[in-house]
Amino acid sequence: MNKQYILGIETSCDETAAAVIKNGTEIVSNVVASQIETHKRFGGVVPEIASRHHVEQITIVIEEAMKKAGLDFSQLTGVAVTAGPGLVGALLIGVEAAKSIAFAHSLPLIPVHHIAGHIYANRLITEMQFPLLSLVVSGGHTELIYMEEHGHFEVIGETRDDAAGEAYDKVARVLNCPYPGGPHIDRMASEGEATIDFPRAWLEEGSYDFSFSGLKSAVINTVHNAQQRGETIVPENLAASFQESVVEVLVEKTIRAAKEYGVKQILLAGGVAANNGLRTELQKAVENLEGIELVIPPLKLCTDNAAMIAAAGSVFYEKGIRADYTLNANPGLDLESFSIK
Repeated sequence: MNKQYILGIETSCDETAAAVIKNGTEIVSNVVASQIETHKRFGGVVPEIASRHHVEQITIVIEEAMKKAGLDFSQLTGVAVTAGPGLVGALLIGVEAAKSIAFAHSLPLIPVHHIAGHIYANRLITEMQFPLLSLVVSGGHTELIYMEEHGHFEVIGETRDDAAGEAYDKVARVLNCPYPGGPHIDRMASEGEATIDFPRAWLEEGSYDFSFSGLKSAVINTVHNAQQRGETIVPENLAASFQESVVEVLVEKTIRAAKEYGVKQILLAGGVAANNGLRTELQKAVENLEGIELVIPPLKLCTDNAAMIAAAGSVFYEKGIRADYTLNANPGLDLESFSIK
């Protein structure tokens, strides 16, 4: 088999990343320049600042990824880049860099959907077994995605308002935790007890959609009401109660969908996949299911990175997916429209 080397580029939000993947499953290099410290003082990502940092970092990060891989551009098979969704200014930096490299070295240009990348991070751990179900949980997305084969994406459930990660950040802000709030809430939850009965949004019977706006509001109201009455709420208990509500809905709907669709694998993906509470409860639930394998990527592959983009790009390359030099950033790129029929 000829060696396939795909360079992946990811700049959809606040990480500037480049990686080289060999034959779709082996990480040869994986470089990430994070901007968390820059955005922390603002309590969230500032798009203009993120874009400017990408401009400063993109060339350095790509050169470092190629250096660590021990390759020059002529040895690459193709260049994969996140085309969307994400922050349009941030996406543009990666897209233009990828187009420049592809043009200069006559390489195939492969557009990748950011969520497809998160799903394919799991292929860097073990081979995917179809049909499968992926629970994607991040700051901007909460989705259940059914896949019958490589490149096929059917969204069977999604958030109707706040994504799970978004709710985590907003609750963290109320508790005066620094950005990003998710890891702080997860840590606090492990130290507390779920003493507050927060609502679970199950929605209509049989629905696989999610809703976290009501839960977020319930937490905020609980804190404000306690402050007005001069009462003290143990932050760790509030965090544990909030996390229990989120995780219970995510796990229950995932398990129900896995049974209904008869899948062989459940893949966890996205930044919130790093959450210890979610990982633990999903593992417990899957232990009771016969014939279903749970795949959870290591923490470094949960948050945004370019290895996942190159992994997805490898599959799209094999499927004949190419872009020309008119490729543009698409902040609202739909996953199902990206699905290979």
